[in-house]
Amino acid sequence: MRVKAGRKQAEGSKIRAPRVRHGRPRDARTTLDLVKALEREVRHKEQALAEAQALVALLQKSKGLVLGGRGRLHDSDVRLRVCRLVAEAVMDGSRQSSACRLLGISGRTIQRWRQPERAQDGRLNARRRPTNRLSDEERQLVVELLHSPPFKGLSPRELVPRLADQGIYLASESTMYRLLRLQKRAPVEKFTPSLKGPGQERIVSAPNQIWSWDITYLKGLRKGSSLYLYLMMDVFSRRIMGWQVHMEERAEHAATFIRTACEQNSIKPAGLVLHSDNGRPMRGAEMLCALRGLGITPSFSRPQVSNDNPYVEALFRTLKRHPNYPATPFASLSAARAWVARFVSWYNGEHLHGSLGFVSPNDRYFGREESVLAARRAVYARAWRHSPVRWPRGLRCWLPPEAPRVWLRTLTYRLERKAVIAR
Repeated sequence: MRVKAGRKQAEGSKIRAPRVRHGRPRDARTTLDLVKALEREVRHKEQALAEAQALVALLQKSKGLVLGGRGRLHDSDVRLRVCRLVAEAVMDGSRQSSACRLLGISGRTIQRWRQPERAQDGRLNARRRPTNRLSDEERQLVVELLHSPPFKGLSPRELVPRLADQGIYLASESTMYRLLRLQKRAPVEKFTPSLKGPGQERIVSAPNQIWSWDITYLKGLRKGSSLYLYLMMDVFSRRIMGWQVHMEERAEHAATFIRTACEQNSIKPAGLVLHSDNGRPMRGAEMLCALRGLGITPSFSRPQVSNDNPYVEALFRTLKRHPNYPATPFASLSAARAWVARFVSWYNGEHLHGSLGFVSPNDRYFGREESVLAARRAVYARAWRHSPVRWPRGLRCWLPPEAPRVWLRTLTYRLERKAVIAR
């Protein structure tokens, strides 16, 4: 037993040769892999250094060259220069993507510029003519009409319905706006009010359900003074139901104003809702007593909400931006009243209101809007039969607008009495 153990110990103490795999020792293989990894790292470092040097040289050569921006047009000289600079940077060791990124363009742009057929901008030569495009004579006619004295200052949104009322169709609103932009004329934008915040909402479905009124300033007789325009309108039709101009702002004038407006329009005021802001004439004792005597329910804007009475505010904006609104103060109170009378006559009878489907307030108030819109639909139907290709998305409907919505904060009789007593 001892002899066998001694032999095994002697055999285990011998130095064994390293295992050979594929004819190469393990230690030699590990050293070779390490050398290759170091060589690859050195090559990467050299390539990065060469690319950095090429990009620095490209940055110096491209000083004063402005590129980039989607849809930007560059002439042929700039394109040739950019292609040459990118090619030199690639020859010096830079990647094309890095050079393009430094210049602010994409690699696809360089590929496109290197093609001979893409030497010029493709947008300069239209490949096809739209089938529904207006002829040169029609375009010239539209431009002359837009600048003609009867329609000068009107936006296409106002001009198209006026022409339709006369049985004329020339072009769509978008086409007119496009022609105006080509002549560097800014389109008239229409102001659209918005209501925010919670409240009691009511839909106005007929005339004389909800009236709204307010007071605005007019330029006074002398510098620093003002005249006060009391104006009342029907929310459903936007029709001016009454107006007065006074030298001062008083609740007594407001009380007389509401009675006069009801009498002039032969309105039975019982059940009418009168909406206003929270000004002193609106909340005065005389005004509240007059409303209660007439059976009118007062409604006021919510506290700290500036746009709860938008329809009258929009009307005041139309009044003060009217082309005939005087730039100088009114010479007298009678002159101011005469001008307001002319404006009210124009507004109620001639102004085509954008929120009413471009019909006048009188047409909507007296129920004539459907006949006006039906006549416009007939005009468009005839134009469509003459040239249906111009309406790929269908004809304009010329439908009446939706019923307006008003946020109300009505005053109960108990609160009303407290307000009267407190004054």
